Amino acid sequence: MATSARLDPLLAQFDFAYQRLRDRLAGPMMDSGNGTPIKTGPLTDEEYLWEPVAGCWSVRPRVDGPGPRATRLLGGGDWGRDSAAGEHPWPPPFTTIAWRMTHLSEMLALRAEYTVGGRSLTFDDCPVGTDAASAVAILTSAAQAWRGALLAADDTALDTVGYCTYPYGSDAEEPFIEVAWWMNQELLHHGAEIALLRDLHRDRGPAVG
Repeated sequence: MATSARLDPLLAQFDFAYQRLRDRLAGPMMDSGNGTPIKTGPLTDEEYLWEPVAGCWSVRPRVDGPGPRATRLLGGGDWGRDSAAGEHPWPPPFTTIAWRMTHLSEMLALRAEYTVGGRSLTFDDCPVGTDAASAVAILTSAAQAWRGALLAADDTALDTVGYCTYPYGSDAEEPFIEVAWWMNQELLHHGAEIALLRDLHRDRGPAVG
């Protein structure tokens, strides 16, 4: 099956956004924003779990139970991601790099599953990284799975409503090309958030109190 030429700009944007985030997380070089590569180190465990404010949502051992204002832990294995059944608390809790990476990985992996996979997995089947290295590996696998789903889409698929049946959004009611656009938006904005949190951790001041 040939990839649709209409998908080319979205695929190029996905590749650019993912590579930029991957470089930001793994190093040894990253895009400075002005075309000049600069050095960066790999994400550390301290950064991954850093809670810059009180009451953060994060990932945590299941035996510890959910964090502040959370009612459940999503994910497979001994760790889970803070969440709440039904309506989430307001204002939304601030989330850690760990939470954001896990959330992004889940969306990529599950949308691939509900596009070209068995369409049966849930959040509770998704692995949760317990440290920075495992989280980067999970994100890498999820991004590869979603890119594979994109490459399998021809013109007919792009226009098919319900080609992706991801059950945690409006995907089943949208043509696939709009789902592809949406996932690029998710990758771009969560990638920017993660990069900013790395910057804040690097430049954090002395502890107060």
